[in-house]
Amino acid sequence: MEPRRNPFAPGAGQRPPELAGREAELAGFGVVVDRLSVGRPGRGLMLSGLRGVGKTVLLGELRSQAIASGWATGKLEARLDQSLRRPLATALFTATRELSARRRAADRVRGFWGVLKAFSLTAGPDGGWAFGLDVEASRGRADSGDLEIDLVELFADAAELAHDHDTGIALFLDELQDAPPRDLSALCAAVHEMGQSSSPLVVVGAGLPHLPTVLTAAKSYAERLFTYHLIDRLDRASATLALTVPLAREGVTVTDDGLDALLVAADGYPYFLQAYGSAAWDAATLDPISRDDVLAGVQEADAELATGFFGSRWERATTAERTYLVAMAELLDGRDGAVATADLAAHLGRRTASLSPARDTLRRKGLIYSEQRGTVAFTVPHFARFALHTDA
Repeated sequence: MEPRRNPFAPGAGQRPPELAGREAELAGFGVVVDRLSVGRPGRGLMLSGLRGVGKTVLLGELRSQAIASGWATGKLEARLDQSLRRPLATALFTATRELSARRRAADRVRGFWGVLKAFSLTAGPDGGWAFGLDVEASRGRADSGDLEIDLVELFADAAELAHDHDTGIALFLDELQDAPPRDLSALCAAVHEMGQSSSPLVVVGAGLPHLPTVLTAAKSYAERLFTYHLIDRLDRASATLALTVPLAREGVTVTDDGLDALLVAADGYPYFLQAYGSAAWDAATLDPISRDDVLAGVQEADAELATGFFGSRWERATTAERTYLVAMAELLDGRDGAVATADLAAHLGRRTASLSPARDTLRRKGLIYSEQRGTVAFTVPHFARFALHTDA
């Protein structure tokens, strides 16, 4: 097949040519935007799932949906040991700059930027401002230094500004499990305040499977602030659409046994569907794509995944951490799932407490997570299978 016509997109965060199986999340968010637009209450969304299931892609699609509805938007990615204060300021500036482009209530926009500048300046002593705003920082609003107080005031002002423009503001927060607990508590408090007044400001977040637990630990009422969606692998029907629709657009088909082989290899995970679909296209010489083409492509895709998708994460682990990962994979027998930390200790002939340093650093590196106390699981699907066939 002609490589230039390959319809698949096997890249991190890249939108697949056919976004299948996410209709419920898209429809639900559309309802929220519509309700908030007319002053009715609506809850933001929280998307959680493993790496490679398409959370970031879906977050981008929801943002596009908000923009299509005339809403202003901003996006940020949370990072370990970094406060949300400056990234939130950046996201809100991006959103309100969209409002300023509409040339309505220009003085109100600049007034909000003064509040936004004061909010941001409390993050550091240098007084730096990355956006080059030529406005004076306001005083007495969103500048107390207490993030919860400041964020409640900032969100209220942002929502009022959006209301003045007959629209709303949507903020999209990725990797939210990495945000500091105190910052998540402040974020939940601000979202709670907005919800009580049905203000036209909504927060949509995404993170690893334990994100709901992290949010609830930060604020007990977080479970009622958002609609939670577990973003998992696609069912067979949706996975089939993700593969066959892009091929059909290029006038290409795949044999039934070839399609079955692709579905088995990808196991429903959107990232793998793109990787194996792309490799099968490149391996094929004629239409239709056959099972032999798929199997040849699987070998190529597996080698590429071992280097990039899996290997890049494996290289971040120390020797002791790799021993921990391999032990997890052995107990899982190469399958996805959770492992009890007590079973890990017994398997390695160690005390549970002695494994804590490796477990904690692997969590910080984003290779494992704990959804329930006393258990650990891989953040990446099929990592157990990879670890079993990799030299520690």
